[in-house]
Amino acid sequence: MATNKDDFLKKLLAIFCLEADEHIQAMSSGLVALETMPAGEQRAQGMELIYREAHSLKGAARAVNLAEMEALCHALESVFDRLKNERLAATPLLFDLLHQTLEALGGLLACAGQAPAQAQKQAGAALLRRLDDALRGAPAVAPTVAEDTASLPAAAAVEAVVEADANFDPGAGPLVSRRSTETIRVTIAKLDSVMRQTEELLAPRLAADERARELRELGAALGAWKKLHARIRPAMRTVERAFVGAERVRGTAGERRDLTKLLEYLDAEPPLMKLLEDRLAKLESAAASDHRALSAMVDGLLHDVREMHMLPFSSLLEAFPRLARELARDQAKQVELVLRGKEIEVDRRILEQIKDPLNHLLRNCIDHGVEPPAVRERQGKPAHATLTIAVAHESGSKIEIMVTDDGAGIDLAKVKAASVKFGLMSAEELGTLDERKVLALVFQSGLSTSPIVTELSGRGLGLAIVREKVEHLGGSIALESQAGQGTAFRIVLPLTLATFRGVLVRAGGQVFVIPAVGVERVALVADKEVRTVENRETIMLDGQALSLVDLADVLEIPRLAQEPAQSAQVVVLGRGSGRIAFRVDAVLAEQEVLVKSLGPQLARVRNLAGASVLGTGQVVAVLNVPDLLQSALGPLARPPASASDEPHAAAAQRSIMVAEDSITSRALIKNILESAGYKVTTAVDGVEAYTTLKSGSFDLLVSDVEMPRMDGFDLTAKLRADKALAHLPIVLVTALESREHRERGIDVGANAYVVKRSFDQSNLLEIVGRLI
Repeated sequence: MATNKDDFLKKLLAIFCLEADEHIQAMSSGLVALETMPAGEQRAQGMELIYREAHSLKGAARAVNLAEMEALCHALESVFDRLKNERLAATPLLFDLLHQTLEALGGLLACAGQAPAQAQKQAGAALLRRLDDALRGAPAVAPTVAEDTASLPAAAAVEAVVEADANFDPGAGPLVSRRSTETIRVTIAKLDSVMRQTEELLAPRLAADERARELRELGAALGAWKKLHARIRPAMRTVERAFVGAERVRGTAGERRDLTKLLEYLDAEPPLMKLLEDRLAKLESAAASDHRALSAMVDGLLHDVREMHMLPFSSLLEAFPRLARELARDQAKQVELVLRGKEIEVDRRILEQIKDPLNHLLRNCIDHGVEPPAVRERQGKPAHATLTIAVAHESGSKIEIMVTDDGAGIDLAKVKAASVKFGLMSAEELGTLDERKVLALVFQSGLSTSPIVTELSGRGLGLAIVREKVEHLGGSIALESQAGQGTAFRIVLPLTLATFRGVLVRAGGQVFVIPAVGVERVALVADKEVRTVENRETIMLDGQALSLVDLADVLEIPRLAQEPAQSAQVVVLGRGSGRIAFRVDAVLAEQEVLVKSLGPQLARVRNLAGASVLGTGQVVAVLNVPDLLQSALGPLARPPASASDEPHAAAAQRSIMVAEDSITSRALIKNILESAGYKVTTAVDGVEAYTTLKSGSFDLLVSDVEMPRMDGFDLTAKLRADKALAHLPIVLVTALESREHRERGIDVGANAYVVKRSFDQSNLLEIVGRLI
């Protein structure tokens, strides 16, 4: 167990070294450019860039327990924070000190994983003192690090260098890093380019397979013709004999010559046919051999390139325990996160795109599912909740991710109430839905049971985004919940992107590809087995009643006129109780296909996921299984609209008040809102904001919390006590992120509480759009 942990720490440290080197290089380049920049927006952006790099490096150093590096980065953060806010002068001496700090960070990086030498410790401590002096406005910067360490004993001065590289050769010149040459660093863009070009080889492989098939069919046709010819020759000889016997009476010389030529042609055919047959057999054999060789090379190359793209789930999940701990602490809850199947490897592109959905699910489970310790104990549960993320292979080409908790489960009554509140459904419509369909409403965009919008929850977008992203990856998501017992989310994803197994079907005279990951089975259903239930065609399959729809009808294309058949081919899509049978003209084959994007003009076409080119050169549409299921069910299951797609048509008529004492933050928020089309009025504190709100007409207030004269909490409370302004939506944007401050925001009546640490443009616009 200890060995596995040590191996993981070594891998983590190796990853950190690569990341840290990039951060230091970026800060060094930015610092050099910053010295020559004139004051203005570009200089402020340069400072912000270095500030962010220092912040990222600090977090990474903390993760690998490099305390000295973390301390220096924290000091750098403080310096650039003062520089950004113009509370510290950017003098040449300060720049010298900053460059020395970056050199010290480089030295610490060279010794990563080992205890810093005494010389490094002293130099680092000296730099921290000088940075602290600079923050306190000291008039001068102390001597350089080189001067400071010159007085140290020679052995101490070189101790860090010797520790940094045990294989250092004193006679080899300057110290050079002896990093392993067994690996090289390749940019992701180059790797993705190689992957795309390799996947393109699938098209000629499929074409070669098609040519080999055509040659086999041609050989079979020639063989059939040869057998027919063999049957004709005896009949022609019989005709000849009959004709020659009668020609003395009726035949002419010309007719005898024609018959002779025909018989000579028939006699000459067998050698020619044998020649064609031999040549065709050789071509067929060569084509089959070339196809096997090409398939082996393409499959091997695809496998190797895909392996380069494969990463273990641990690279994504290792950050989740800390995230769960912080979220639980902020919510005053106790959560134990269990991770299983971390060693399973999956396409890096899938890992990148599934990160946000898993983040949403983790937040959702902790915020909505897990109860406070006192509540759990009253219910006879352990004080700490158990949240599990389990990854497993479902089949050779699919993986399953289970996210489960043992919390309170989903309150269906709250879901129904929220559906009515946000206008997603009427009470009458909800009365016709069973428990499973009510549960599925949590994936609808805009539905939330949270009483306030925070950076953690309340916008009603989390689960809608989860489903949208999972389906975009060609996967599916299912939900199960029991009151008082917990909730389970089941996600099924393909192992790789771009290429997949597809089922070729024909409907309405056209060929389509359905991703095999969404196909549960194909079946032949007798016409007499089709029943009509509630005005829908239904069949019994595996003891379950399934809705039967025609794929051509769902795709809104005309059906082909056909003679009535005794049976129909159906493709069953979905999983569990969410299955639907689609009637097709024919199921043609299952093969690997390469999916192509439809381009930006057709980025989101209902029921279509992309296009593919078959070996015959025919372009066919790749169908979107979740869309097909929703289209088949009718208007109640229409796909949720993405928050990013919601238009700001009414933004121009909306007026927003922004109360913020910081010039930078005020300008930033004002610019974001005006860019979205809103009319923005600003105030420097709560008193000015309240006065302006009383004298004008506004649709929403965005306010900081910490302001002079009247803070955001007091302003919110004052507005809620004012009859004329009591219903004004209020968004608090603040750096105060503790649970107590969020609860106070709820108590005074704020509609949303956004922490600046997690603040971004889309986050603010989503909240504003939701509230007005």
